[in-house]
Amino acid sequence: MLCAVMRRVLTIAFALAAAVSFSACGDKSNLPADESASVKRGAELFAERCHGCHTMDTVGAEGGASEVRDRERVDGPNFNVRVESKENVLYAIRNGGYSGAIMPENIVVGKDADMVADFLSKYAGGQAKEQRSNSENKVQDSAR
Repeated sequence: MLCAVMRRVLTIAFALAAAVSFSACGDKSNLPADESASVKRGAELFAERCHGCHTMDTVGAEGGASEVRDRERVDGPNFNVRVESKENVLYAIRNGGYSGAIMPENIVVGKDADMVADFLSKYAGGQAKEQRSNSENKVQDSAR
């Protein structure tokens, strides 16, 4: 009898823990409210399909390693620091990345692929762009 009560208590505790953890899985994007619907959808698709292997803070994706010694074979590029063009993103989507070894080909297709490419070409490399901007400002300040 005591075992049955413990099982029920554990089942309820597990269900509550699962409910709390799933409630935290909402929209994690940091996109401006006035961003286009197409780019927002691209961010959603990236978060759904690409977050396991790629890192990008804008959508809460933490799939790649941040330290070289922590990398795994399946870690894709960290889009916080890697700037991408729409053409390069579409090439990678169609061909399974650049090596063709890990990323599935055509993980998104058609308009969905265009929306992911629009999102990445606009937001990828945010940290790299910020670092460049800060260093350019320092150069300008030192020239004065």
